[in-house]
Amino acid sequence: MTTSGGTGDRGRSAYDSERLAASYAFDRPPVHQQILKSARLKRPVGRALDIGCGAGVSTAALAPLAEYVIGLEPVPAMLVHRRSVAPSARFVIGAAEGLPFAPASFDLVAAAGSLNYTDLSSALAEVARVLTPEGTFLLYDFSQGRYSRTGDALATWFKSFQQRFPSVSGWRPLVVQELRLAGTGLRLLDYADIEIPIQMSLDDYLRYVLGEVNVDSAIARGDDSAEQARDWCHRTLVEVFRSGEMTVVFRGYLATLAPAGNGCSHV
Repeated sequence: MTTSGGTGDRGRSAYDSERLAASYAFDRPPVHQQILKSARLKRPVGRALDIGCGAGVSTAALAPLAEYVIGLEPVPAMLVHRRSVAPSARFVIGAAEGLPFAPASFDLVAAAGSLNYTDLSSALAEVARVLTPEGTFLLYDFSQGRYSRTGDALATWFKSFQQRFPSVSGWRPLVVQELRLAGTGLRLLDYADIEIPIQMSLDDYLRYVLGEVNVDSAIARGDDSAEQARDWCHRTLVEVFRSGEMTVVFRGYLATLAPAGNGCSHV
C-alpha cells in the first residue's frame, strides 16, 4: 500500500527495503480481504487496477472481484515476492499521478492507503481517466492494529511502540468526506466505516509489528538492529498477551466512487 512512498533520511524511500517487502508479503493479517468483502459490486468485473499495491497482498485480495488484475507500484523492491503473493496478477512499475494506461482501461480501480502519499488531485483525475464510464473506484484504508476488544493494554503498548519507533515522513491524512472531487471526474457514491477483528497470537502480532515501516526505517537508519527491535517488542508484548490469543481490531473505511458522468448506481 504505497504510491510514492514515505521518505526517510537523505530522501530514501521508506518502502525501498527487502526486509519490508518480505514482511508485507508474508506477515500482514488479512485485512484487505475482509474490507473488500464489504464492497457491494453487482458482479465481478473484467479488469481491475490496484494503485500502490506494495508487496501485492491488496492485489491478491482483488482476485474475487475481477477476472484480470494489475498491481501498480512505484518502488521495485516491494515487488520481489509478487509471484508468491499474487501469482495470477500482473505488476507494473508506475505512479498514481501518471498511470501508464490508456483511457477507460479498467472496470475497477482500488487504492488502499496509497493516495496519502500522492498529489491527490492529480491522482484522482488519473483514476477517473483510466476508469470505464461504468467503472468503480474503491478507496479504502485502515489503521494499524492498536486496539483490542479485551481492554486497553494493547492501546497503551502501542503508544510506547510509536515513541520507541517514530513514524516516517511523507504520509498525509485523507478524509474522504472532505475530498474536493469537483474537476477530478469522480463522485462519491457510498462510504462506510469498518472494524475488522483479527484473532492474533503473540507471535502473529510480533511478526506484524516488526514489519511496520517505522520499525524498518529505524533499523535502516542504524538506530536499532533487527535483533534489538525484536527483543524490545517481544519483551514488552509478553504481558499484553499473557492470556494467550487476542482479538486485534483494525479500524478502517471503504469509499465507493464512480465517474462523475455516470448516473448509475454500482452499490
